[in-house]
Amino acid sequence: MSDAELVLRSTRVITPEGTRAATVTVSGGKITAVLPYDAEIPATARLEDVGDHVLLPGLVDTHVHVNDPGRTEWEGFWTATRAAAAGGITTLIDMPLNSLPPTTTVEHLRIKQDVARDKAHIDVGFWGGALPDNVKDLRPLHGAGVFGFKCFLSPSGVDEFPHLDQDQLAQSMAEIAGFDGLLIVHAEDPHHLQSAPQHGGPKYADFLASRPRDAEDTAIANLIAQARRLNARVHVLHLSSSDALPLIRAARAEGVRVTVETCPHYLTLTAEEVPDGASEYKCCPPIRESANQDLLWEALADGTIDCVVTDHSPSTADLKTDDFATAWGGIAGLQVSLPAVWTEARKRGHTLEDVVRWMSARTAELAGLTHKGAIEAGRDADFAVLAPDETFTVDPAGLQHRNRVTAYAGRTLYGVVKSTWLRGERIVADGEFTEPKGTLLSRTR
Repeated sequence: MSDAELVLRSTRVITPEGTRAATVTVSGGKITAVLPYDAEIPATARLEDVGDHVLLPGLVDTHVHVNDPGRTEWEGFWTATRAAAAGGITTLIDMPLNSLPPTTTVEHLRIKQDVARDKAHIDVGFWGGALPDNVKDLRPLHGAGVFGFKCFLSPSGVDEFPHLDQDQLAQSMAEIAGFDGLLIVHAEDPHHLQSAPQHGGPKYADFLASRPRDAEDTAIANLIAQARRLNARVHVLHLSSSDALPLIRAARAEGVRVTVETCPHYLTLTAEEVPDGASEYKCCPPIRESANQDLLWEALADGTIDCVVTDHSPSTADLKTDDFATAWGGIAGLQVSLPAVWTEARKRGHTLEDVVRWMSARTAELAGLTHKGAIEAGRDADFAVLAPDETFTVDPAGLQHRNRVTAYAGRTLYGVVKSTWLRGERIVADGEFTEPKGTLLSRTR
């Protein structure tokens, strides 16, 4: 420990071996050791004693729509990464759509990287996109360092990112499987959506009926069949239908390489509580009933669902009209995702160790970020300091993302993030931010 530059000490440090009182040493932005709590501190090291607050690894959010460049009035790298940092997130991976251009060629990736480079308060990586006409671009994007490829099986909501039909899905999947890449999939079947009742208007029950569970279930079944045939790695995005869980369990038992995520809004909000006209709750697939939510929590507990990510997808306030059919579908939740999940998790008997596993360790593993996601020697010194028993009420005026529309407004949540650290540097504490210190991440380094 003689070369330590920084030492953090807490009576509650969450490590892969469990939670314990510990002293964590940092040098060169890396964790060098996790030592007993009473380890001697070298005179040359700066000590940060956080007392009884919990020291946990910075969260890794692999599903964020930053929308920059092109739709920066919706969000941007400066605002999104500030919101993430305020919520204890130290790494995010940006989705390839809702920005202009979408991340579907190496040239478009470079444009996005140039925009993000000086604005990122946390570390940022990028997904590529799989479109009907860009199979030739997938391998070059992989070589350029994207973490995988996103596709839609139903319309995405933006014209520049069309969905794949089953033949196009097979073509893209075969190409990606050829270099053992990862295909991440918005799984809703367009035929089931088209045949569902489409009433429009302000009633949430009508919107829910327009995005039925069987649209998800059928799309996931088809995805699993293709992945089995091609021995491909696939990841189901934002699972909301508990009816698909038996399909996923059976596929895993057969050895199909499928992983699954869900989102805080599916775990903490229910269809029964959504007011009519309140399109801040609109997302696709939709927030479903409380009984469905219970089954999602059970699947998290038994490992069928691997991880929890935000799917932060904001828009300008004017697009959140009271007509669920035409309002933009997306929930803004970066800054409050950790306390939202922790509030519900503690109520259901889960621990902070569980939350860290779902929102840091397993998301880092999904993206292959072996230097993130845990407090252990050799990892990046990315931390969040959390007061887990303190509460706060979500005030949109206090949120850092660009458009302060949120489904969590007025909710009282457990878990106050006191400070966030990126590679051994404190980047936010008590609402005060440093200048951007994030770096751009690549799958290849």
